[in-house]
Amino acid sequence: TRGVPPYRAVLTHGFVVDDKGRKMSKSVGNVVAPESVIKKYGAELLRLWVAAEDYRDEIKISDKILSHLSDSYRKVRNTIRYFLGNLSDFEPRQRVAYADLPEIDRWALSQFEQLRERFVKAYDDFEFHIIFHGLQNFCAVTMSSFYLDIIKDRLYTAAASSKERQAAQTVLYELAEGLLRLMAPVLAFTVAEAWTHLPPDEEREKDPALAAFPAPHPEYRQPELDEKWERLTLIRRELTKALEIARVNKVIGHSLEARVTISVSGELAGFMADKRRLLEDIAIVSQVEFGEAAGEGVYESTELDGLRVLVSPAAGQKCERCWIRSVTVGANAAHPTICERCAGVMLELEGA
Repeated sequence: TRGVPPYRAVLTHGFVVDDKGRKMSKSVGNVVAPESVIKKYGAELLRLWVAAEDYRDEIKISDKILSHLSDSYRKVRNTIRYFLGNLSDFEPRQRVAYADLPEIDRWALSQFEQLRERFVKAYDDFEFHIIFHGLQNFCAVTMSSFYLDIIKDRLYTAAASSKERQAAQTVLYELAEGLLRLMAPVLAFTVAEAWTHLPPDEEREKDPALAAFPAPHPEYRQPELDEKWERLTLIRRELTKALEIARVNKVIGHSLEARVTISVSGELAGFMADKRRLLEDIAIVSQVEFGEAAGEGVYESTELDGLRVLVSPAAGQKCERCWIRSVTVGANAAHPTICERCAGVMLELEGA
């Protein structure tokens, strides 16, 4: 009646079919009613299914598809829970300046900034399936299988007030709040619940439904850092293969029981030369050394030319606090069952 349509855009989608591509039919018995999905899985999963489907094609739904989505949602939820659980003693005023963050923390922020850019564009373009797949990959792969796995040692064993632990918490805080802001249009209930458990901040919106997307941080984008850590990720993957073979052969149990001897040649040797301590952290082993990897059980990489890895039991005793095997366990008379690093933390705590 006013000469203009009552909407700014119209989104149309293909037919809703089952997982075999058949149209919904009561006679076939493949109709999936929204109320039944909500009753079994909750409204949150129904919204996630809508976002996950590429509406430009036929839209598939079945109990099997919803079950897979439920697993994906659980991984996202568990990642958020991990963020929040490690921020329980953190205040925004304790944030560590970006320039003072360890390299892996700056890499994590670079990865998130790229995710933020993709999400904002996907929302603008109505490509919601990109958001679902990006969220799933970021939580399950970038975070849980890599970054969070590596920083656990810092979070669990460093002194609560130490700069290294607060650096990790600084990143978790930015990731948690930023990810919730990006998730809000799709996983409204999850975000509303998690929002109340973020560390208090007077400047933050009270209601996530009214919260803006995270502000852009172009300074977080570090292509050279991304390239370096992409290479380190590949090296870690190869070390993990060697560790798994050693575990199957009962050379070690947990990866922290391992000493990894690395034989490497060519340009890769130059890249790895100054990263022995870093490789211990990212491979989650007690000891890394460069030398001749020879003898029974040597793993020869097919992905990285010239890389050979030998896994053997690490020297020293198990630290009861951090589980690392170290020859320094027992060196401190006041704390004879823990390593030198953990003894230093305990002395700091006792003197607090």
